[in-house]
Amino acid sequence: MTIHIGAQPGEIAETVLLPGDPYRARWAAENFLTDAKLVNEVRGMLGFTGTYKGNPVTIHGSGMGMPSLSIYANELIKDYGAKTLIRIGSCGAMQQHVNVRDVILAMTSSTLSTPSRGFFKELQYAPCADFKLLEAAAAAARSRDVPLHVGGIYSADVFYDERPDLNEQMTRHGVLAVEMEAAELYTVAARYGCRALAVLTVSDHLLTGDALPSEDRERSFGDMVEIALDAAFS
Repeated sequence: MTIHIGAQPGEIAETVLLPGDPYRARWAAENFLTDAKLVNEVRGMLGFTGTYKGNPVTIHGSGMGMPSLSIYANELIKDYGAKTLIRIGSCGAMQQHVNVRDVILAMTSSTLSTPSRGFFKELQYAPCADFKLLEAAAAAARSRDVPLHVGGIYSADVFYDERPDLNEQMTRHGVLAVEMEAAELYTVAARYGCRALAVLTVSDHLLTGDALPSEDRERSFGDMVEIALDAAFS
């Protein structure tokens, strides 16, 4: 047990999927894992362990934002031996050619600040995904004929952003989408020699104002979960 995770030794798999929302963790575990068991509910942050095609998997909420994600990633790796961590979540598109419901694989993630910033001092560290995971996820998406984009994203440290000038420059420089966790996940994973990837579903569009209707979210997020699971065990 740790301060934030109440699972017993052996109850967390080496492969962990990390949705921000603990209730999305429950939904994914119930719909994609076999014999899923609740292993954590400390502070309402739910975690479940089961199997996918015979492979042990944990699906654990990470909360919103990089500080929360950092807590869970550190404890899952250092105290429970997690080796592969895949964020599954939503994002806001920042390019005209990216549409709502599309899937984005984050090759890199730019950011203004992360909880790990103090490690690097003046260095501008470039957080990136594990290439083999990225390659496997791209193959899994193509096999399902899911609209796919691979490239750089932006991990924001605020939700209610008031920097249209910054958004304009990111769009100009090809940043595909914005979310709030991937940059720290990639950094923590790199620190401990683990694999990490963010598989994201576009739920809204910053340029067009389009948004995914609530009744359609479950199907779109399901594609993302299956892509993540297949990539983990390819």
